[in-house]
Amino acid sequence: MNISSCPITYFGQRYEKIFVSSDANKLAFCFNGLYSPEVQNDCILMSGGTADRGFLQVLTKEIPIGSGIHKLLPILNRPGKCVNVIPLKDNQESDIKQVELGNFGAQAILAIKTYSGYTNADVVADSQVDGKTISKQKFMTSDTNSGVVTDVSGCRLSGMVYRTNTSTSDPKTCSTVICDVEGVASVYSKCGPMEHCKGDGSCVPINMCTVVGSAVIGVDGKVQTVPDRCGYTLLSPASFPGLKVHGVFQEQRRKDVSFLKDVILSLDQAGVKISLEQGGRVMMNGEELKLNATALVFNGVELSKDERGVTAKILASNSMVSVFFDGNKVLLHTSEPKATIQGLCGESSGPLGGEKVAEYSSRGCDMKHEDTADGTINCDAQTKWCNLLKQAPFTACHNIINPEPFISACTDNLCKYPAVDGVSCMFLEAYAMACGHHGKVKMEDWRTKTRCYAQPSCQDKFCSDHEFCGQKFIGGQPQCLCRAIFASKYRSESTYGEPTVCEHKGASVTLAKCLLEEHGIDYSVLHLNDQACKGKIEPETHMVTFSFNSSRTCGTVAKVNGSKIIYKNTITTQSISTAGPIYRHDQVHIDFSCYYNQPDIKTMGFKLKHSSVEQKITSGAWSYNLTMKAYTDPARLGAIDSNTDLSLNERIWVELKTEGLDETLVHVVTDSCWATDQPSPAGNLKYDLVIKGCPNPADETVRVENNGMGTDSVFSFNTFQFTAKNSDVYLHCKVQLCVKQGHDCVPKCTQSGRWRRSIMPSYEDENPAFITMAWTS
Repeated sequence: MNISSCPITYFGQRYEKIFVSSDANKLAFCFNGLYSPEVQNDCILMSGGTADRGFLQVLTKEIPIGSGIHKLLPILNRPGKCVNVIPLKDNQESDIKQVELGNFGAQAILAIKTYSGYTNADVVADSQVDGKTISKQKFMTSDTNSGVVTDVSGCRLSGMVYRTNTSTSDPKTCSTVICDVEGVASVYSKCGPMEHCKGDGSCVPINMCTVVGSAVIGVDGKVQTVPDRCGYTLLSPASFPGLKVHGVFQEQRRKDVSFLKDVILSLDQAGVKISLEQGGRVMMNGEELKLNATALVFNGVELSKDERGVTAKILASNSMVSVFFDGNKVLLHTSEPKATIQGLCGESSGPLGGEKVAEYSSRGCDMKHEDTADGTINCDAQTKWCNLLKQAPFTACHNIINPEPFISACTDNLCKYPAVDGVSCMFLEAYAMACGHHGKVKMEDWRTKTRCYAQPSCQDKFCSDHEFCGQKFIGGQPQCLCRAIFASKYRSESTYGEPTVCEHKGASVTLAKCLLEEHGIDYSVLHLNDQACKGKIEPETHMVTFSFNSSRTCGTVAKVNGSKIIYKNTITTQSISTAGPIYRHDQVHIDFSCYYNQPDIKTMGFKLKHSSVEQKITSGAWSYNLTMKAYTDPARLGAIDSNTDLSLNERIWVELKTEGLDETLVHVVTDSCWATDQPSPAGNLKYDLVIKGCPNPADETVRVENNGMGTDSVFSFNTFQFTAKNSDVYLHCKVQLCVKQGHDCVPKCTQSGRWRRSIMPSYEDENPAFITMAWTS
């Protein structure tokens, strides 16, 4: 039957059709198809009888609040809108029964009336949702002869059904489900954001421990600094026998400052070890787990992963341990009483050495390393930065979390370690995340105030044990960089890897990918004398091996020197003909044989011919000065002059600045910038940096800032040299004026910062300005 003119909301679900079927034992009114005991359906099941036919009438008269039905069912607090009336007859056309389904908005009623032809002693009316009986009602025929009415309203939530205008408490979860009169279910937890339900209706406080940089901020707020690169027990709760949470520390850019590398959950009773690693990789007993935002359970550990990091949660009958790790810092939460928590996070943790774990501590990990002080670090400035935690908007959380331990950890780290790779913001973020777990605290956008905007993510960027994920230059994409101790011996010897390994009529050389990339060398463009012989990279270690032997000579040259036969080959870059019009890395030439030769790396330096270039421009009614000047830093404080040495692949910032223009009337647009090997802008050998106001999509180092937003603009790129050329490089820019009235002067680029078809006519003028700067090798 089509009841779309008077739809029914049956236990929170709205229906516009009803399917009626009957036999001698059962009369079924279902909403998702004809009744079948094997099908999960929403149905009202009644006792059968002799009725075998019926029809539908729809009454649309409003039933006001206060009517007889409302008095019979006080739970109804909405007026009735309409009623579906279904009279049922037998084959003699005698009235047997009448069923009515009434629409009261989000509520609904069921009315039953029987006649003399109904011979059963009583009337049964069972309500089913998804095939499960949620209520059973039985009415005496003496009552149904006069007519009975009952409520069929409710809410659905997580597979459960609740009556409207009721509340249901669950002591196991310390929560209450309220089903309102509109059929909407809401869950209210008795426990606060930093409380855990014991399973008996009571809540216990959750204690928090934070590990950020080399600092462990325990549940008592005390700070301990990890001075080495060993593994330590962070948390060992008494309520989870056999569970330990370990942290493994490792150096990054400096030898004397450690950072958290891995977090390991050890479940001794189950013989399971779950490793949360950098890049968001999770390993269980050596096998990688594929995770997403939907939590999965492995050996009693609930694991999930999103763009922020990995969360591991372990629940017992009355306790909880939660671990969040984003590759840099870890937040641990537990309902364990402070007095029974062991490990560095514990309230009464002992000396660091007592928590050291031999299984996760490599030999010599506790050796002290001295590193040259970083002259670029201003400790006073870093202390001032860390003290931002004392100011708004962080003050909103001061009554809940003391900022002093986080300030102490921040100052201790940043006075030794450079503020790169987002490290300076890491401590503020740790405090904000800790505060965020207290749901009642509303802290304004701290990122906007501090300019700690989200850094390019290292998520799914997997580095080897001797590497860490960082940024080679400011604004660059994350990549795997060498750890300081690993790289030190190679840097001191000016090598890229291990000595040659000689075998019978063959040799191999293993180089570190991260050491090559420090000099802008892409291992994939390297080859032996035979260009088909390239290096093979080991996925876990990122070590690149070049080898030859008697069956795969790879262009090896054999020479006789007295009684010795020397097999020699060379690691070099691809031929210039296949390398493109420019190069940013030094040309590589590494000879190796059974006698290892130090690599012969040619480095090239550059100098700007002029510290800045200025010229007078006249464009129609406009007359102004245009200056092009280069800098070594994004703040444009370190101007490059004719004595400044620049290296290949070094990032520089170029500012195009005007004087004499009214910014309220006209804006300047850097339309294009390109390099040639000749003074003429129309030189035959040309390389584009800026195209139609946007970065060249083929060069990922180019960034354009403030273009078309005022009378100045800036772009940056990594220096290069034309291949097979030792000549000068000339940088040319075309600048146009855009009259603001009625125009959007900002070039339209894609979200990734690359060029798409732009609205060029809005800023073209008849006399565009050209300006040129050169550098020489």
